[in-house]
Amino acid sequence: MTPGRDLVGHLARFAEALRERGVRAGLSDEIDAVAALTLVDISDREEVRRALRIALKIRPRDAGAFDELFERLWGSRDEERAARNRPPKDRRGPARPGKVLPAALSGQEVERESVTGDTPGYSPEALLRRKPFDECSPADLAAMERLISKLALRLATRRSRRLVPTRGRGRVDPRRSFRAAVATDGEFLRLARRARAIELPRIVVLCDTSGSMDPHSRFLLAFLLSLRKEARGTELFAFNTSLVRLTPWVSSGRIAPTLERLAAGVPDWSGGTRIGESLARFVIDYMDEMVNRRTTVVIFSDGLDRGDVAALEGAMRAIRSRAGRVLWLNPLLGDPRYEPTARGMAIALPFVDVFAPAHNLESLEKLLPLLAA
Repeated sequence: MTPGRDLVGHLARFAEALRERGVRAGLSDEIDAVAALTLVDISDREEVRRALRIALKIRPRDAGAFDELFERLWGSRDEERAARNRPPKDRRGPARPGKVLPAALSGQEVERESVTGDTPGYSPEALLRRKPFDECSPADLAAMERLISKLALRLATRRSRRLVPTRGRGRVDPRRSFRAAVATDGEFLRLARRARAIELPRIVVLCDTSGSMDPHSRFLLAFLLSLRKEARGTELFAFNTSLVRLTPWVSSGRIAPTLERLAAGVPDWSGGTRIGESLARFVIDYMDEMVNRRTTVVIFSDGLDRGDVAALEGAMRAIRSRAGRVLWLNPLLGDPRYEPTARGMAIALPFVDVFAPAHNLESLEKLLPLLAA
């Protein structure tokens, strides 16, 4: 295995080696392991071993594979003995007598700050983008606000393929340039130009706020609230046992207080769910006004419906017949073991153009081209 340039990259390769041996070690476990290594003496091999075993949640049956890979990738006892007799290369001296750094880091300076990472894909921002919503804390939401706002702004300012006249930079428009030259006796005083238009997305979002969606819905709604601030044509709805239009609730304030206000004001928040009846209410009360062939309808839900599946089928058929595209975003789809066998999800899928995961910020980022299409 190629030696890593820093501690975080080395840890990522260690976790990948564990997964190759069948040991469960997810990205959230890696994040915990990075945090754990900031709390121990990184030059003490046994402290590192204990910290990693706890943070990576190594099960007893996987202990043998963990120990074997740790011996191989984090320095052996022979290397430790050699390290005791090796003169220190760092002018400031070794970290502590009798200790050894991970094999891939020998001869490198390691400080606690290195866990912030300078390897692409393993910076704190990248780790936060990949952290599953159901493992995030309120503090994570606060840290995500800036990333969420940037994500929403990218969607709201996405340029289309359509070219429109512009007074600034852009492609020369020969036809309009010649027409303008006619008025000046054939002299081209100024070239007419065209540029790609900013395509304001027409999006209607229906977000499931039932109990099974609670670990995800706050983060999904945070993205949607930011999107609404940037793209005024976005309409937001919440549903559980009933449907509530959220658009009038959106303010220019911070996301967290708005979410608290929604949680207190939306009936049966984190309660049961009747997807079919809620979508049928949307069809009756709002669809004619808000949905046409240029509209993308997005449904955030795990598809766990306790209501009438016949109502769900009828509502999905009506929405699909009118909307330009229908996206169903399911946070459970982030787990590769998930299969859409719940009856509500199985009923809805024939009427869905795109079925995709929405379990972290990275998955939402991948949806931007689809939402803007």
